Amino acid sequence: MNGQQTIRLTAGVTRNPLVRLVAPASVAFGADEHIAIVGPNGAGKSLLVGMLTGEYPLREGRLEYDFRPSASTSAYGNIRYVAFRDTYGGADANYYYQQRWNAHDQDEVPTVRDLLGRVENEEQCRALFSLFGLESLLDKKIILLSSGELRKFQLAKALLGAPRVLVVDNPFIGLDAEARRMLCDLMGRVAATGSIQLVAVLSSLDDVPPFVTHVVPVDALRVFPKMARADYLETFRRHDETCRSDELRRLEALRERVAELSCTHEAFPSDEVVSLRHVSIRYGDRIILRDLDWTVTRGEKWALSGENGAGKSTLLSLIYADNPQSYACDISLFGRKRGSGESIWEIKKHIGYVSPEMHRAYLKNLPAVDIVASGLHDSIGLYKRPRPEEAEVCGCWMDVFGIGALRDKPFLQLSSGEQRLVLLARAFVKDPELLILDEPLHGLDTYNRRRVKAVIEAFCRRPDKTLIMVTHYEDELPAVINRRLRLKRAGTPEEK
Repeated sequence: MNGQQTIRLTAGVTRNPLVRLVAPASVAFGADEHIAIVGPNGAGKSLLVGMLTGEYPLREGRLEYDFRPSASTSAYGNIRYVAFRDTYGGADANYYYQQRWNAHDQDEVPTVRDLLGRVENEEQCRALFSLFGLESLLDKKIILLSSGELRKFQLAKALLGAPRVLVVDNPFIGLDAEARRMLCDLMGRVAATGSIQLVAVLSSLDDVPPFVTHVVPVDALRVFPKMARADYLETFRRHDETCRSDELRRLEALRERVAELSCTHEAFPSDEVVSLRHVSIRYGDRIILRDLDWTVTRGEKWALSGENGAGKSTLLSLIYADNPQSYACDISLFGRKRGSGESIWEIKKHIGYVSPEMHRAYLKNLPAVDIVASGLHDSIGLYKRPRPEEAEVCGCWMDVFGIGALRDKPFLQLSSGEQRLVLLARAFVKDPELLILDEPLHGLDTYNRRRVKAVIEAFCRRPDKTLIMVTHYEDELPAVINRRLRLKRAGTPEEK
């Protein structure tokens, strides 16, 4: 160890009380350390990062940098921060929900090549493109990238800027298993060069990647002393084992509570929930789905899988009628052929839906309970006040997902994980017959992942509930899964 500290925060308190921790924060990053900032959803991780990067100026305390051997001394020139909400970059300004599926609204949207800009180190650029599989994406519109493809692009762009410190917020979410392995290997090799210091912001308390040397725990808006990685993991595992029996009792009580909820929907009489016949989707020369046949019947619980870019989200957008091409395809929902006279809203009122696209576009800064209530009418925003009995149901589902205390907090002031829990409550609030959950555990901490998985299982054990769920993590799938569909590139299926 050479004693150099790239970032040193001493007794820091932010000027803005809306982004303030409950106690002054102190932490130092040694130049030869690679850090994980770890904590549950809403713990204050992003607030700490904002302090360290200078985004949130200090009222009290000191923030010092030493970026040697970099010639620049500024944080702006040396720190790159890739955050979950930082999705389409400059293309985000006019992005709206469903734009990804509307080809006529994409003329002004930049391509991957446009956003990468001029690259000085061509050799490094080619190596990164090859590793991340970006060559085939260079001329693709940025909003057409899948969640996992987008994450690869973000990280490659950040690495091309050769920062002294690279901060990545939940870097592995949205990536398929092979991409996660490749990314972890890449970051390990980057760490080994000593030229870039890596700081990973993680909600997964039990999965700290091996390139990390030290962990800074954050919880309940407090920053705790830095620990060696091995010491942190041992401490977490001891704590988890101690609390496990209490957690299991709480989850069992939660399952019973969900199972006892009364059914409030009017069921469709058809046993056929989803039927797709010879469905093909293409954008220009790129084939997303090819001649897909798929039938989902009442009560089935499907796991939909496939590598990044295989067409999973496109398939779900067709079912949920977010994709205009759905009306040119042979699709039936609940026994009704798409385009035979039913309105979108007649169909959607029987479906609970959450996806990365919805989360990305949901920029309404309403109280969290109003976001949940918007699920009653499938709107982005709340345009009809809920009746008292509906408001009670909204509060009930917020309690189920552990966010009852957040009901009056503005949505955009919540952490990304808390927002995902609010959108999950929104999906469940109308007691849907069909649940479509696209990466529902994205960005959730260890305990919230267990909680949401238990809720999904309990809900789907109720009569006539049907589930289609996408995840890249096998252990996130609920035990009720009884059917599987795997998409390969070009949307060809493998059904099990």
